[in-house]
Amino acid sequence: MSLRFGSASAAPASRRAVLKAAAAAPLAAALGNVALGHASAQEPVVVTMVTDTAGLGDQNFNDLAKRGLDQAAADFGIQGNVIESRDAAAYIPNLTQAAEQGNLTIGVGFLLTEAITEVANQYPDDAFLLIDAVSESPNVASVTFREHEGAFLAGVVAGLMTQSDTVGVVGGVAIPPVVRYAVGFEAGVESVNPEAEVIVAYADTFSDPALGKELTLAQYNQGADIAFPVAGATGIGSFDAAKEKGEGFWVIAADADQSQLGAEQQLAVSAKGVDTAVYAVSEQVVNDTFAGGELSLGLAEGGVDLLNPGGFVPDDVMAVVERYKQAIVSGAITVPADEEELAAYTPTAPDALPAGSATPAAGATPAA
Repeated sequence: MSLRFGSASAAPASRRAVLKAAAAAPLAAALGNVALGHASAQEPVVVTMVTDTAGLGDQNFNDLAKRGLDQAAADFGIQGNVIESRDAAAYIPNLTQAAEQGNLTIGVGFLLTEAITEVANQYPDDAFLLIDAVSESPNVASVTFREHEGAFLAGVVAGLMTQSDTVGVVGGVAIPPVVRYAVGFEAGVESVNPEAEVIVAYADTFSDPALGKELTLAQYNQGADIAFPVAGATGIGSFDAAKEKGEGFWVIAADADQSQLGAEQQLAVSAKGVDTAVYAVSEQVVNDTFAGGELSLGLAEGGVDLLNPGGFVPDDVMAVVERYKQAIVSGAITVPADEEELAAYTPTAPDALPAGSATPAAGATPAA
């Protein structure tokens, strides 16, 4: 399955074309061989998305999943529903309600793993999609992302463009997808700027923008000039912090383009195709081709990428990003995915990559 990201300014028709092309790829074969169809071609297909406790309005992860659901509703005529979870105790009741009322139940996030497995086992003839984790139930399509690969490229940008040789990561909860982001980012920074310091802090919540601002300001006050929030709605506060600090302080967004939070503060985007996965699996259910199983998406599959929607990353830095991207896709570089792998990681410097554009010195100036 190939998931390709369009730019934030792409026309809606262009975005639909990208999503349709992705959905047409052999996702069913990649996911496994437990095929399930909806009850009748005459019945409307109902797809219900259950959020984690951050809910809608987080400006990235849950909202990104909703974007894919909305696009599927527009293109396929499905009925798209959303149930927001107030707390973890609501996961099983919400997923059960979703399974009883529709054809595809989507659990958005790692935190729903145990709950969706329990509910899927109770509804073995229904289709489920779990984002960011793997369920042992055969009727669950489990889509995970190699966030560390895209985050590595974000780290390359940060390492080459920091003026202070200090950058920060603000994590939400230290669950595997967030850790993969943080570790990949650190590896990317280290590869191009071994003298740079990476400050990492966790908020232990995805729902507190005020705390996100506080943690980001603390990193800026320790000398960081680029922050990488991987924190759901908590990360909204990172943009507030950058605005407060003013010129020369940047945010690299995770999951989705967050220009709406501060286009002049967003240096780049470590993008993740949550919306495209929701869209593609919804189309499978419409076409009676759904299959449960596991699928991991990284740079090679187009499931993650590094975007430059504001054009602030200069062309010479993006050329280095592209060379690292090709090295990761080819297998020449294996990006660490956890703290243990990061500790054992041997960085590949830019001048050790295959020949390409000249490598800029660290401290590159953002394009006007």
